[in-house]
Amino acid sequence: MNSNVEISSKMKVHDLVLISILSASITAGKLALSFVPNVEVVSLLFMVYAVALGVKRTLMISVIFATTEIFLYGFSTWVLGYYFVWPILILATGLLKGSVKSEYGFAMIAGIFGLSFGFLFAMFESLFYGIAYGMAYWVRGIPLDIVHGASNYVLAIILFNPLVKVFKKQLNQYFSP
Repeated sequence: MNSNVEISSKMKVHDLVLISILSASITAGKLALSFVPNVEVVSLLFMVYAVALGVKRTLMISVIFATTEIFLYGFSTWVLGYYFVWPILILATGLLKGSVKSEYGFAMIAGIFGLSFGFLFAMFESLFYGIAYGMAYWVRGIPLDIVHGASNYVLAIILFNPLVKVFKKQLNQYFSP
C-alpha cells in the first residue's frame, strides 16, 4: 500500500498511523512512571512532538491520549481536564518554539507547566464543583505541583534535545515526503 494514500484532503494514512503510535507511547510512558507521584514523561513527549510534528498533529495525539485515559480509568472530571490541560502545553510549546533556542528554555516551559498543572485543573474542577472546591483542590496539591514542576524541568534539561534529534531523524527516515 502506498503510504501517500490520502484519508482526507490533509490527512494521510501514515499520519494516522504515526498519531496512533505516538498516542500509545504517551500512555505507555505515563503507565511506566505511574508508581512515582507527579513524575511523568507525558509533558516532555507532548513538547517533543509539538516541536517535531507541529501543533495540529500533537493536538490530535492529545485527544487520543485523553480518550484512552477515559477507557483506562473511567469517566471523571479529572480525565475530562486532560482535554483542556494538555492542549495548553502543546499550544504554548508550538507558539514559543521559534523563540526558544535551547533545552533550558523548553525546560522552563515544562517546569512552569508542572508547577501550574494543579492550578489549571483547579480552574477546570471549579466549573463543576465551585470556586471553593477548586481553590481547596489547588492548595492541597501544591507540594505535588512542586515535584511535578521540578521533575518536568530536570527531564527536559536531560532528554529534550536528544529526543527531538532522534525523533526528527526517525521521521525523516520513515516518513519523508
